[in-house]
Amino acid sequence: MNASVHLLRKVVPATVHLHAQVAESHPSAEILGTDRAGTGTLVSPHGVILTAHYMVIGSRTVEVTLEPEDVRTGEVVGIDYASGLGVVKIEDPPPAYVAVRSIDDVRAGEEVFLVASVADGRRVDAGAISSVDLFEAFWEYFLERAITVTVQNPGLGGGPLLDAHGRMLGVVALSLAEVGKFTLAVPASFATPMLEQVEQSGRYVPPAPRAWLGITCYALRDHVVLAGVVPQSPGARAGLEPGDVVLAVDGEPVHDRRGIYERIWRHRPGDAVHLRIFRSSGVREIDVVSDTIEAYFA
Repeated sequence: MNASVHLLRKVVPATVHLHAQVAESHPSAEILGTDRAGTGTLVSPHGVILTAHYMVIGSRTVEVTLEPEDVRTGEVVGIDYASGLGVVKIEDPPPAYVAVRSIDDVRAGEEVFLVASVADGRRVDAGAISSVDLFEAFWEYFLERAITVTVQNPGLGGGPLLDAHGRMLGVVALSLAEVGKFTLAVPASFATPMLEQVEQSGRYVPPAPRAWLGITCYALRDHVVLAGVVPQSPGARAGLEPGDVVLAVDGEPVHDRRGIYERIWRHRPGDAVHLRIFRSSGVREIDVVSDTIEAYFA
């Protein structure tokens, strides 16, 4: 699909360039850097901007560029770590914004296009949805439904994935070109509770946060191996180490990342999560007192 001029005139003005600067002392700085640039999308006539959460973690405000001569200060009003989405708000917004379409009727094969900010403006590329399927990440993150598309993101992350009518299907989150899937987007409708709360009260307060250990891991031959442990995280304090093989969580054998994450999320923050691990030719039992990622990155 070549996005029509009419369609582009409708959606391109609703995309904005985001620039965030984060203190070196913030826990996210080592992972995500201190100087971040990305794309956001106006999804409301009241100046609400939807983007990827990694753009705004550690920031209270971000620089929002609507046009080269129109740069605003946006307030970070919501971060949802479960979905990976973030919300920024500006005052006196332009009239352009796009509607969010529910993921429930999105199907593989649909024609779509991406809009992304770059140094000299906006770029657009088009393709099709290749799948709507579960996605598990190497960090403690899992989506029952995520969108992969045959389009390489033409610019910076956080921008909109749009359908043939200009409705927002997703927020561009990751490049998967190395595994032949090009681009992954988080369904934009996952942000509906955030957007409704921001419209009503001006800020998003997440529901009860999930338990979090601060681990990254990968699957290997029916086992799960720790790739890393976030410094000063619950896992680090408990003595978990890269290379540990997780055999069981709370006495239940695990064979994939989803199994580990779901068992961790059964707990409330502050609960001890019991891990059986294999390390240095021996089996060990380790209790990790969980916390939340919200508290870690606060």
